Formats: sequence, C-alpha cells, structure tokens
Amino acid sequence: MDIEVIHRPSYSLAIAKLTPNERIRAEAGAMVSMSGGVQIETKAEGGLLKSLGRSVLGGESFFQNFFVAPATGGEITLAPELPGDIIVIEMSGEKLMVQSGSYMASESTVELSTKLSVKALMSAEGVAMLEATGTGTLLVSSYGAIYEKTLTAGEKYVVDTSHLVAFDGSMSVQPKPIGGLKSTLFSGEGFVIELTGPGKIYIQTRSPQALINWIIPQLPKPPSTNR
Repeated sequence: MDIEVIHRPSYSLAIAKLTPNERIRAEAGAMVSMSGGVQIETKAEGGLLKSLGRSVLGGESFFQNFFVAPATGGEITLAPELPGDIIVIEMSGEKLMVQSGSYMASESTVELSTKLSVKALMSAEGVAMLEATGTGTLLVSSYGAIYEKTLTAGEKYVVDTSHLVAFDGSMSVQPKPIGGLKSTLFSGEGFVIELTGPGKIYIQTRSPQALINWIIPQLPKPPSTNR
C-alpha cells in the first residue's frame, strides 16, 4: 500500500494506491473517491460488543468500511470530517493511544480496541480512547495541522486534552491543573495532562471544543414566549 497526503495541512487528502486484492479499512464517511472496480464491504469488525465499544466509548462508527482493490489494483482517496491534517503512521508492533474521532483508516493488520483504562480516562475528553496495535499503516486525522513532538526518556511535556490526537501507549500520563487555583479557573485552559517520555506525541493545532464554544453563542435564539 502506497499512501500520499496532499493539500496539507488545512484540507488534507490521502491518496491510497492499493495493490491487487489489497484491503484498507476506513471510518464511515471518510471515502472521497475511488477507482472503478474497488469493492466496499461494510461490517461490524470484531463482533457486536467490540463494535459497540468503539462506537459508544471510542467515538467511532459502529460499522466500518473495507475497500478491496480488484485484480488490477486500485485507488481510494480519504479525508477527515473537519478541515485539517492527516498523518501516516507505520505501526511495527507498538501501542498507540488515539483520541476519540481521530482515527481515519488503516490496514486490516492494525488492531483497534477501546480501552477503559486509567490512562485513557486521564488523557481523553470523554471516557475512553482507541488503542491501535499491530503492524501496518495507520491514518490519523486532526482539526488543524498536526505537530509531532518526540520526548526523550524522562522528558515531560504538557498538553491540553482537547488538542491531543495520539501518543505512544507506553508513555506515563498524569492529569494536572495548568497552574494555581486562579489560573485553573480563569485562564481558559482548565486541566491538562503531563506526558513523560520516551515516546512520540501528536498534537492538533486547533481545538474542536473551542470551535463548538465559538459557534454556540452565534446561533439564533428562539423567540421569547413571554407576553
């Protein structure tokens, strides 16, 4: 599988070149276009309970799409829902924690599961994260550009949870306030997490939650019922 990402970082599009009969798994709605002859299979990968966990806890679709190239090979293009970046990660047996909504596509050899772990609870805006393991290509998307930060052993780095896309599953995670009581309550930052290396962190330059907070006050208010 050969993947090229174009139009980075604001309106990224991944172009996946598939060899004969090769398969790629993609999140529902990620497909933009594909060449003739590519077949699509839609199924609840891993069974009912695993798919339900990814949907309810991990923020992903219950059903996932598998695109299969014909005997002559094929092409499929993929894009995230929000304007932003796509990064291609080559998995080689390590564990990667992926924030809810950031998973976009992968080879079928990459295993996805929902982790209700203390580390996931401390790192996520919700209650769980996706855990990606195995060997193969993984595509992760963001809102805004993706900033990669590699930490050395013992090095610490603080990230706002709404900007966290993914991180090495072996890293230590510790939630903490941004500063003193005044900073925590009035700085607009709230609680953050401190990650300790070695490992790599993927950070998005924009926050979906900040976008929601900006949009809501702009919505028209219903007319008053008071007379």
